[in-house]
Amino acid sequence: MPFFLSPLLFILRSLLLVCILVSVTFLGLAFFIIMFRSLNKVYYVCHAFAYSSRFLGMSVEARLSDQAERPEQAVYVGNHQNNFDLFIFPTLFPKRTVTVGKKSIVWIPIFGLLYWASGNILINRTNRQKARATIDQIVDQMKVSHLSIWMFPEGTRSRGRGLLPFKTGAFHAAIKAGLPIVPVVSSLTHNKIKLSRWNNGRFIVEMLPPIPTKNMTVEDIPALIEQCHQMMEERSLLLTQECEASHR
Repeated sequence: MPFFLSPLLFILRSLLLVCILVSVTFLGLAFFIIMFRSLNKVYYVCHAFAYSSRFLGMSVEARLSDQAERPEQAVYVGNHQNNFDLFIFPTLFPKRTVTVGKKSIVWIPIFGLLYWASGNILINRTNRQKARATIDQIVDQMKVSHLSIWMFPEGTRSRGRGLLPFKTGAFHAAIKAGLPIVPVVSSLTHNKIKLSRWNNGRFIVEMLPPIPTKNMTVEDIPALIEQCHQMMEERSLLLTQECEASHR
């Protein structure tokens, strides 16, 4: 692409992002009013964002590993890299699932309203006691509603620093609910996506085999975290290498 067109593409894509957020938010709110009992509100919102990735020059390939399966109910965990996760992970987002995020998300213009109205769960991560109490409430809700939850156990965006240490919330929830942990990992996106670039290339997101937690206790959490972290880190590296090879 001629260099003088890059700034124009950046402006157009930036405007497009705003239009996508506004459109998905207000269409979503209208849908939520009609289908207020639906347990798949987050799934449908994710589907819209997954479809929108093509307008950003992204080619996202969704995979299930050989031993992967979609349990009836689970705690899903993903690697959190940057804001473009919004267009990567929805390609594999399961039905009857809500995400768990920081309370501060609700203050993000436009998106915060959509996040809250979709039925996602907001927790106060700055207060460990309140966060732990909220996790207990989430487990109780999961037992009643039979919903799954999705969390980013790093607690923040890694922004190219590799897979950060995991917080314990997702693993506490899985063990207390007696549900498997299902890791979902994407190839590296840091500095790989530019709004000013026409073709941002290929990215892979993969659902890994579930890790059972039946008969585990809180004493097993450190080992469970280590197992999950290692599995996701190794797979992310392999997926990134595959994507980079295809870009050459």
